[in-house]
Amino acid sequence: MGPLQGVRVIELAGLGPAPFCGMLLADMGADVVRIDRKSGGGAAVAIDAAKDILNRGRRSIAMDLKSADAVEVVLRLVERADIFIEGFRPGVTERMGLGPQDCHARNSKLIYGRMTGWGQTGPLAQRAGHDINYIALSGALHLIGRKGEKPLPPLNLVGDMGGGGLFLAFGLMCALVEARSSGRGQVVDAAMVEGAALQLSGILAMRAMGHWRDERGTNLGDTGSHFYEVYETSDGGYMAVGAIEPQFYAALSKGAGLDMAIFGKQMDARRWPEMKEKLAEIFRTKSRAEWTAIFEDVDACVTPVLSLEEAADHPHNRARNTYAVGDVMQPAPAPRFSRTPGSIRNAPPVPGQDTRDALQDWGFEESETARLQEIGAVA
Repeated sequence: MGPLQGVRVIELAGLGPAPFCGMLLADMGADVVRIDRKSGGGAAVAIDAAKDILNRGRRSIAMDLKSADAVEVVLRLVERADIFIEGFRPGVTERMGLGPQDCHARNSKLIYGRMTGWGQTGPLAQRAGHDINYIALSGALHLIGRKGEKPLPPLNLVGDMGGGGLFLAFGLMCALVEARSSGRGQVVDAAMVEGAALQLSGILAMRAMGHWRDERGTNLGDTGSHFYEVYETSDGGYMAVGAIEPQFYAALSKGAGLDMAIFGKQMDARRWPEMKEKLAEIFRTKSRAEWTAIFEDVDACVTPVLSLEEAADHPHNRARNTYAVGDVMQPAPAPRFSRTPGSIRNAPPVPGQDTRDALQDWGFEESETARLQEIGAVA
């Protein structure tokens, strides 16, 4: 049933981080109704709705939000909702008649979540952008990459998903808890540039203590050291090494047969380039499978780098059902709850497939739904 059973959410269809947030809430049991465009479109690439797992677990209503009747439908849904999610540029929902003031006039307890790259205010608030731009201006992108090479974008994990969708979900839950005691809703302004900056807290702490340099690829945890790196194996595979603590470094040294006359001074940063080069030579002497077997039962923080298919089939991931593998590979709901586990309640909907049922569940009469379909406000 999920820990969010009974929580009602309206999600205006968007891209990336806002749908990810909606997916997280739906996985945890919230009744999330997604308002899709009646005409579709809006994505940079062709979308197969049945495989768009970011939309799993909720129902879809398709509307023409240029219609005053459709806007009124959303506002009536707002009256019964706990949370509202939108991911447009500042001012867009206000022009639609669905801004915070419009919604709070119907439901003063509503938590109104706004997902943007730059935030609702500031010089860049109206500027377009993507994950790569947000993490660039947060300072995060500058730190990611190898020494002497250009910064390496970490997919869209740091901005869109971590600093965006997860950051918004956290804010919504905080506001929901507060509203339960105060009886008042509020606006949650989640900006990806700020979410990315927040994730730098540990790095900034190390920097303040003199343990982190601004030059990427020269630090303990950014591939600057020989004991925190990815190494190629003889068969073209890779092993991930994260043997930071002394006990793990000792286990790495034993398993890899390191000459301690060379590798003995683990934290001598002046010798890291030399030690990294020699360790790379050592890892190229065996296959990935051989190295995996050597470190299988050893606490050395050494693991194989797996493809997505291999990750889904790994014994640990299979034991915990980390991935739900069927027609479409997708991650299982997380985190885990002892009494009220989350679940994938339904596959991603085709836009508009639940219009009639969802509206009736949220208080609309059959005759009203039929009229709205007849005039084209909903599909």
